[in-house]
Amino acid sequence: YKRCAIIRPPRDGGIRYRGLTQEQVKILPVDYEIEYICRGSRIIVGPKVRKCLHNGTWTDMNQISRCLLVCPRSWMSLENGRVALLPPGQPVEGTVLHYNCHAGFLLEGFNISHCTKLGKWDSPKPFCFCEYVYDLTVNHTNTNKKLYIGALFPMSGGWPGGQACLPAAQMALDLVNNRTDILPDYELELIHYDSMCDPGEATKLLYDLLYTEPIKIVLMPGCSSVSTLVAEAARMWNLIVFSYGSSSPALSNRQRFPTFFRTHPSATLHNPTRVRLFQKWGWTKIATIQQTTEVFTSTLDDLEERVKEAGIEISVRQSFLTDPAVAVKNLKRQDARIIVGLFYETEARKVFCEVFKEKLYGKKYVWFLIGWYADNWFKIKDPAINCTVENMTEAVEGHVTTEIVMLNPETVRGASNLTSQEFLAQLMSRLGGKNPEETGGFQEAPLAYDAVWALALALNRTVAPLRAKGWALEDFNYNNKEITAEIYRALNTSSFEGVSGHVVFDAQGSRMAWTLIEQLQGGSYKKIGYYDSTKGNLSWYGNDKWIGLGPPADQTKVIEEFRYLSQKLFVSVSVFAGLGILLGIVCLSFNIYNSSVRYIQNSQPYLNNMTAVGCVLALAAVFPLGIDGLHIQRSQFPVVCQFRLWLLGLGFSLAYGSMFTKIWWVHTVFTKKDEKKEKRKHLEPWKLYATVAVLLAIDVLSLLIWQIMDPLHITVEKFTKEAPKEDLDVLIQPLLEHCSSEKMNTWLGVVYGYKGLLLLLGIFLAYETKSISTEKINDHRAVGMAIYNVAVLCMITAPVTMILSSQQDASFAFASLAIIFSVYITLVVLFVPKIRRLITRGEWQSEQQDTLKTGSSTNNNDEEKSRQLERENRELQKIIQEKEERVTELRNQLAQRQALRSRRRPSVPNQNQNHSVPSSHAEPPSYSPATDKQSLPPSFSNSSDLYQGEGKLSRNNCHNSRLPLLYK
Repeated sequence: YKRCAIIRPPRDGGIRYRGLTQEQVKILPVDYEIEYICRGSRIIVGPKVRKCLHNGTWTDMNQISRCLLVCPRSWMSLENGRVALLPPGQPVEGTVLHYNCHAGFLLEGFNISHCTKLGKWDSPKPFCFCEYVYDLTVNHTNTNKKLYIGALFPMSGGWPGGQACLPAAQMALDLVNNRTDILPDYELELIHYDSMCDPGEATKLLYDLLYTEPIKIVLMPGCSSVSTLVAEAARMWNLIVFSYGSSSPALSNRQRFPTFFRTHPSATLHNPTRVRLFQKWGWTKIATIQQTTEVFTSTLDDLEERVKEAGIEISVRQSFLTDPAVAVKNLKRQDARIIVGLFYETEARKVFCEVFKEKLYGKKYVWFLIGWYADNWFKIKDPAINCTVENMTEAVEGHVTTEIVMLNPETVRGASNLTSQEFLAQLMSRLGGKNPEETGGFQEAPLAYDAVWALALALNRTVAPLRAKGWALEDFNYNNKEITAEIYRALNTSSFEGVSGHVVFDAQGSRMAWTLIEQLQGGSYKKIGYYDSTKGNLSWYGNDKWIGLGPPADQTKVIEEFRYLSQKLFVSVSVFAGLGILLGIVCLSFNIYNSSVRYIQNSQPYLNNMTAVGCVLALAAVFPLGIDGLHIQRSQFPVVCQFRLWLLGLGFSLAYGSMFTKIWWVHTVFTKKDEKKEKRKHLEPWKLYATVAVLLAIDVLSLLIWQIMDPLHITVEKFTKEAPKEDLDVLIQPLLEHCSSEKMNTWLGVVYGYKGLLLLLGIFLAYETKSISTEKINDHRAVGMAIYNVAVLCMITAPVTMILSSQQDASFAFASLAIIFSVYITLVVLFVPKIRRLITRGEWQSEQQDTLKTGSSTNNNDEEKSRQLERENRELQKIIQEKEERVTELRNQLAQRQALRSRRRPSVPNQNQNHSVPSSHAEPPSYSPATDKQSLPPSFSNSSDLYQGEGKLSRNNCHNSRLPLLYK
């Protein structure tokens, strides 16, 4: 995007840069706004605010902004006449006033006056005088006393309602003054100014009204922001304030505005109608966007209370001051669908220009607007926006308006003796043929007309009570509370038929009326219903039209869709699990059937039976792992969770616990010292079974505590919403059911920690006993191999399944296949070698026959053989001891012979002694090994190698540790 360069301020003025220092004011970013300000009493004419556009230019550069002086407003009123201001707006340089007098009066002075650049009119103020010639002898003096009404009609600004309301009020004054039955001794006169719907401007005008003659008996402000200011100040002057165009709910506060009345109903009267429509179309979620003014803020506060009582949520609430771009973008970003807009007509064009840019319209959106805009408000060319009429027409199509019924739909002649249609005809005549759609306040004109009539009728009713007290209306001044109180009582009890319908006020001084509901269809507004909030009756025509098939949804429709396990995967894994269960049953049956075979007995068959049962239970847990909401009802899901936990927990305890017990016993027996090992050689099976029982009891106890304190229940995990391709207004909310508890991570940490330590200990014991061979547990090496595989698979599967818990297929596949592989490996490693050995060697046949012949048990045979071997071992030890004594004797003889030989050997020369190495083990010349060998006992004739060289086998080395070797 480009940036905007600084532009020059108007003459006698400057530029306010919001939020920037003097150093930062060089090149301004896109969407930045500058504001013109004028020096002294000058006012800005033309665009007051300019905005930086994307192309690097400023808005409304084709219009010049100038700082001009304001001419005196007293020239803008004419007693017994009328003043036309051209162009409408502030009386600044170039403004022209046209004067004309009422019938029967002649104009004295210039009928045209121009405002100069010095802030002065170029001609004196004219006046109107009676054209009749009076006979001095006859009393022709007009005895009617004038009562003055100070009025503020907004001819421009946010709501230029004075363009139609002022002619309607003047028409009512003419009719009232011509009536002899209403205030016969008085004449009402209107002194009015243009407030521009600006509280700041209204403050200066109110000062002029109050501090310049004549005294005003009543004040008539227009828009809400001005009425708030006037009504709050009027109490200090004891003035009644009667508004024709104020809808702010804040004005219904009697403590703050004790003398305020209005023929325009409060804006809160729209809210019951809106809530009723929300309920009719089934909406429970709405959004709002408002202009930051008191009238709209208080209206929105009231709406928030009403929708809360009706169970409707305001999901988004946006506001803006001058630029609605950011607020509209926020509505789009937060997926607002049903949007209530509260802003004036000029801001409405800005809002819907942004709505068009953000595509916040169409079949998915409904806008609720205020109904008192001009009928063609979106077609009026506005230099403040950069959207075409076609763009605006497209953006506003289908929106709904709620509007107070301001024109009596029935043909009834009320207090003014005019029907509503006759009133419209006369008003059009006064407007001089102007297009009503382009005339501000045309819809509110009946309210201004009835406001004058209500005031006149109330003043007429005060004449008699005041006369009885010795007062008259002309005696009113700003300190007279009695006259103000009489006017207040008369207005508070007013009730008559006007051109806007039945006129009656509630306790807060607000008008009570029906609400008209309209919809923009094809570029024009169509009535689709009425709502009577006092009775709660909705009159519906049934002609509402929508861009889509019907009223849109209040939010993107979210369809909840549960993610279920792939049935192909579940069936495939179930088949493998079923085959594994069958294999486990076969192994269990084989082990029980051959429990009397010696080879099977030496493998501790009861522990193997526990292993097989544990494997079957673990495989059975695969089935509840794959059962989800597709197969069972939601209420049955906790039962499935319990089956998963208990089958897997007990299966692991039995299968792994029995294998762990075997390997632990082997390690305990064969890694002890020799003197303690003798005490543990006799295996006591009950201790093995007790170890498994302890491990199983720990698991059962921990699971019971878990399920009693924090039972498993179903939880639903929500994933990111997904948009289907076929419908952009629907989102899929994926859901996944889990078995969980309140402190699931804590319980899993305890279980995984305990099981993990058990697995690590099992791996350590298997490694330590890998080279040990024992007949008491002849399959401990196979058990160690099974422990390796189970431990590795479990320690990998546990963390991976926790990570993949949100992926139902992957999590189930990983967990179930880990169980299946562990069980298959365990069964194959433990039982297949036994089956193969018994089949190939036929051991179960021979041993069973031997058992039948001898009639003794296998255990008795083992004990007898063990005793026989011990006897043989003792006999061999005696023989070895005898041989050892003989060896000792022979060694002594050998030592004696060597000593005798050394004495008989001739002396060796000294020079040779330097080169000789004495040896105590040297053989004498007469010694012959063969001779010695022959002299030894026959049983040791082949053992002479033990005594060669440096005495490789000494007496000290021949202790009991060599006995097993000699035995072998």
